[in-house]
Amino acid sequence: MNETPNGLPAWHEGEIYLQEKVGAVERMAFVGQRFIRDFMPDQHRDFYAQLPCIVVGGVDNQGDAWATLLEGRSGFMFSPLPTVLEIKAKADVSDPAGEGLTDGQPIGLLGIEMHTRRRNRMNGFVSYTPEGLRVDVDQSFGNCPRYIQLRDFEFVREPRQPHSGTVENLSTLDEAARSMIATADAFFVASYADRKDRRQVDVSHRGGKAGFVRIGEDDTLTIPDFDGNLFFNTLGNIVLNGKAGLLFIDYTNGDMLQMTGDAQVILDSAEIAAFQGAERLWTFKPRRIVRRRNALALRWVFREGGWSESSLMTGDWAQAADRLHAASLATRWRALSVTKIVEESASIRSIYLEPVDGAGLLPHRAGQHLPIRVTIPSTDRPLIRTYTLSTAPSDGVYRISVKRDGAVSQYLHDHIRVGDTIEARAPAGDFTIDARATRPAVLLAGGVGITPLLAMLRHVIYEGRRRQQIRPIILLYAARSRKERPFDREIAELVNSGKGAIRLIRVLSDTDAAREGIDYDAIGRIDMGLLSRHLPFGDYDFYLCGPPQFTQALYDGLRGSGIADDRIHAEAFGPSSLTRTLDAGRTEPVRPPASTKPVPVAFLMSLKEARWTPGAGTLLDLAEARGLQPEFSCREGTCGTCRTKLTEGAVTYMKEPTAAIAEGEVLLCCAVPAEQDNSQENRLQLEL
Repeated sequence: MNETPNGLPAWHEGEIYLQEKVGAVERMAFVGQRFIRDFMPDQHRDFYAQLPCIVVGGVDNQGDAWATLLEGRSGFMFSPLPTVLEIKAKADVSDPAGEGLTDGQPIGLLGIEMHTRRRNRMNGFVSYTPEGLRVDVDQSFGNCPRYIQLRDFEFVREPRQPHSGTVENLSTLDEAARSMIATADAFFVASYADRKDRRQVDVSHRGGKAGFVRIGEDDTLTIPDFDGNLFFNTLGNIVLNGKAGLLFIDYTNGDMLQMTGDAQVILDSAEIAAFQGAERLWTFKPRRIVRRRNALALRWVFREGGWSESSLMTGDWAQAADRLHAASLATRWRALSVTKIVEESASIRSIYLEPVDGAGLLPHRAGQHLPIRVTIPSTDRPLIRTYTLSTAPSDGVYRISVKRDGAVSQYLHDHIRVGDTIEARAPAGDFTIDARATRPAVLLAGGVGITPLLAMLRHVIYEGRRRQQIRPIILLYAARSRKERPFDREIAELVNSGKGAIRLIRVLSDTDAAREGIDYDAIGRIDMGLLSRHLPFGDYDFYLCGPPQFTQALYDGLRGSGIADDRIHAEAFGPSSLTRTLDAGRTEPVRPPASTKPVPVAFLMSLKEARWTPGAGTLLDLAEARGLQPEFSCREGTCGTCRTKLTEGAVTYMKEPTAAIAEGEVLLCCAVPAEQDNSQENRLQLEL
């Protein structure tokens, strides 16, 4: 294992454990060698010297971690040598962290400048000096500026004056303490790890929206862990010993709330997915709580517009609770209110939808479709259709963008108004994109096929900005004319916000009244010839969506050019179903043949029976012939709307479905009874 100059591996077992969970061990081995030093670079030495305070972490004689803050006028810290930091300040006698700041003890330091969002970290060993503390460096490294809100500071008294406020030892979090935590947009956390021949203490900053820390009835705090530098210093330490010390500061009055207790990292929970931006969670249960009123001479004022963009891109616990509630309703039809309608082009309108039951929206994956159910005057039963969501999960709203084509689509154009309601079920579909992948993605859109690719583009940019690494995207978008092409302004804004990671090529077949370089970039259609002219040589993932001929021709062309089948992703909904050619060595799933004998079928929920006969069609056809009205949309095995529980018997598929099928489920629209390989009679029981 690679070692740093201090003779220890760059990362300990707890940090490596979490790095393994995100597939970053190899990358972080390189980072550790390059960025973890046993000295302070000159930039860090100068930075510490200009600070008015420093956050300190220590461990008391009982092995409990504490975090505190030492303060002084600019210059109260200085570095006579790259391996030494002198601090002209000591912990007040009332400070519970003071016990861990005695001669020879390991400590952690965080220098943070809130008005510039700069911060650097260091750990080492402390010794007393006549004027304060001396810290000899063990490890020194920089930190990114994310999740730090901008605040300007001032001193309201001389910082070296002894603490004169009250000190309260709390057995539980009282109302004031809970309020302080519930409104906080930042706190500091100390932790430590016992390594081969030494203890290393770390102290770090955590930030988010106000209220990002949840307080349980038993005082347990739950904290989302957002995307960061993958060092996992704090959480790695917690993995090893389960201890931490938290510090909350009231920036307006100088109060400090210090706690030490037990911590745990949570890697598997439905709340992780529900809390926007959370990569994992961790909890903290305090065992000792100390509140020191007016402990600091410093005060901070929140700067106008001072929210960190990274913080604003995260969620909150109320939203997470709404999403969890929505997940419990995923199999039901829910009423969604039409909140906005936008005419995107001559033939495409966008309809914005939000729930009316107050349960929140279930987050979707970019590229998925939304099943909706409407009743139009010319029909005697509700019609189900699926429309792609053209928004990203982070947008917090459902938007379907509908082309005027077909009875339901025309109804949505001609009759739906703001304030109306539309029934919908949970989003579904597997035509999605991995925003974290690093391989460039080529998005090929024909006409209204832009809708899932627009959602993907929005998602990739949002996740890239949140994680500070945008996956490269090349979007080729074909339309017949400028008048019929939707989303021009939205796509242009997305390209600009991509900061060079997004390239757009607009293709028109009719350039009447359109200006080259302003309204379009190429004439004709997207085909292999156009791709060869505009696509630099490279390694890509391809995403295709458009009319059937468009999608099939591009797929065949890409396969003919040597692009692997698993690198070509296509919207396989309805008439855009794709005929694929598998890569060498891969085969289609082996399905049993259809039954050659009649098979009895019981529809359990409706208490009806029927007899399927060879050549009589699918189970959906059989159910309809028996007078049932099962839900369906595509009749192609792609949307999953007709998914039904199969409690007995065996089925096979006349056409290989692309919608996901769980164990014990069947897609009625393309399933038929299977031939049994023994003398036992095949009897089907469906929960329908």
